[in-house]
Amino acid sequence: MSRGMGPGRRGGAGHPADAGSLKALGRIIKYLFKFYPVLAPMIVVCILFQSIAQSIPALFLQRITALIEKYYEAGDWSGAKEELLPLLAILVTMYIVSIIGTVVYTQIGAYMTQGFLYKMRKAMFNNMQDLPIKYFDTHKHGDIMSYYTNDIDTLRQLVSQALPSVIQAGSVVISVFIIMIYFSLWLTLVVIGGIVLMFLVTKIVGGGSAKYFIKQQKALSETEGFIQEMMNGQKVVKVFNHETSAIVDFDKVNDQLFEDSNKAHTFANILGPVMQNIGNILYVVTAVAGGVLFVLAVPNIGLSGIPMGIDIIVPFLNMTKQFTGNVNQFSQQINAIVMGAAGASRILDLMDQAKEVDDGYVTLVNATIDEDGTIHESEERTGIWAWKHPHGDGTLTYTKLEGDVLLDDVDFEYEEGKRVLSNVSVFAKPGQKVAFVGATGAGKTTITNLINRFYDIADGKIRYDGINVNKIKKKDLRRSLGIVLQETNLFTGTVMDNIRYGKLEATDEECINAATLAGAHDFITRLPQGYDTMLTNNGSNLSQGQRQLIAIARAAVADPPVMILDEATSSIDTRTEAIVQRGMDKLMEGRTVFVIAHRLSTVKNSDVIMVLDHGKIVERGSHDSLIKDRGIYYRLYTGAFELE
Repeated sequence: MSRGMGPGRRGGAGHPADAGSLKALGRIIKYLFKFYPVLAPMIVVCILFQSIAQSIPALFLQRITALIEKYYEAGDWSGAKEELLPLLAILVTMYIVSIIGTVVYTQIGAYMTQGFLYKMRKAMFNNMQDLPIKYFDTHKHGDIMSYYTNDIDTLRQLVSQALPSVIQAGSVVISVFIIMIYFSLWLTLVVIGGIVLMFLVTKIVGGGSAKYFIKQQKALSETEGFIQEMMNGQKVVKVFNHETSAIVDFDKVNDQLFEDSNKAHTFANILGPVMQNIGNILYVVTAVAGGVLFVLAVPNIGLSGIPMGIDIIVPFLNMTKQFTGNVNQFSQQINAIVMGAAGASRILDLMDQAKEVDDGYVTLVNATIDEDGTIHESEERTGIWAWKHPHGDGTLTYTKLEGDVLLDDVDFEYEEGKRVLSNVSVFAKPGQKVAFVGATGAGKTTITNLINRFYDIADGKIRYDGINVNKIKKKDLRRSLGIVLQETNLFTGTVMDNIRYGKLEATDEECINAATLAGAHDFITRLPQGYDTMLTNNGSNLSQGQRQLIAIARAAVADPPVMILDEATSSIDTRTEAIVQRGMDKLMEGRTVFVIAHRLSTVKNSDVIMVLDHGKIVERGSHDSLIKDRGIYYRLYTGAFELE
């Protein structure tokens, strides 16, 4: 597993939401409306309608209070029924409409939230498939996994709870504030003073909470990455008795997660009660201010023109409670929005990673060849492949896929200024077997990574059947190459499924023939369900050698003209190696083969052996000629010094 750290852009350290987080939040909202161009606006309309329906009853409450006061003072209730009942009916209707609006937007919101997360996960995974190998080599796999778990979950909270709550609270605050100004400017000014205090508290306490919620996201990601790393390496941990050391290392990341989470929730838990009590104090202050204004007969300033009285004070107090309650609700959603913005930043960071560049235009096609050697493209599978090469003048040329590979004076570096390969030149004619030997880190695997363009060279040329590989589409290039890696990866599925992974359209018979060729058929038939045996957890129910045999069969079923065998038999015992080697010899017949091996006995029959040292080819030749030269290869072969 790679030990590089994930790139996720974190939110600001001391502010609820910095510019980067706000930008990410804006993009997520755009995605939401892009995925649901009808439902998303519908939910906003429902929320606004429901919010207004909650606010307007204050107007009717003032009118009802005024009528009750009028009839009470008059001592005659004879006309009260005709005036009060319609108002009460409208008031009840408004509350029913508010309930209906809530039910509608919550139900639509639940469907849209899950659909949005589904689409985001799909978009993330699709984008991830286009990332270069370098990205996965330099980022913790556990950190990448956290994008799909922790960060997606913050989006769930953001979309399903925080954003609707903010829209609802904001619209109620605005509508109630307008009604408050309509009733009394004096009392509105009192409320504004309290709201200013609430916003100051939100900025101070909420800012600290947001800072630690962002840190919590990062710590959670690192904790998950550590746990996954330990799960994958449990055998190594137990072999070297590192259980105690692993616990100590876990405690470090877990302690950091606890510290950040504790501080984040401490601030968050303080904010709610403080805001609620400020709202209660404001309610009392507003009541006292209203009573004083009423007693002193201070002229009421408001658009309604209604004098200060009980019919103003009572509904105004209700509006104050509603106003401060929604301001409190608004402030409570800041943390969810900050966490959602932090998660959005990380998710968008993954989606914004530079994709693997493929500017190739030469493609691989089925072909037929006339007696005079003319190549024609065929829509049917012919067993003959050709490179289809379009030219600038509109013409097309076809080159038969032979497996002729040439590396001409190639330089390469993983990081700028740190040269890995220097002036490497290799040529392999169709059907030749070329072997690379040398100490670990000499650059053997790097050469094969350049042939299939997992990485691009810094200088020099790589030609495939005379065509610069940069001109060949990567998918077509890699389709022509069969690779068996030292580290075997098997997927959850049957043995047959894993072999067919080499060629998805392969028949069962082709898969069985490939397994037979690789020497895997015998042990597969002895499995509980044979080829239908389920493999899980990277084939943990098989031996290392059996897993490698299936990987070799997977490469064999693809039937490529060029094979790359990177330590393909390193995990197989000597007896199994003899079986595999016979199958490999059959597999390599008529193909260009690149072999990387530590067991020099496996490369003796190579047409040419390349000895690498610190990124340079220091010797080349056949086994016999290199032994005769008595150089580095001779000393390696005779054990004068080890490959390592």
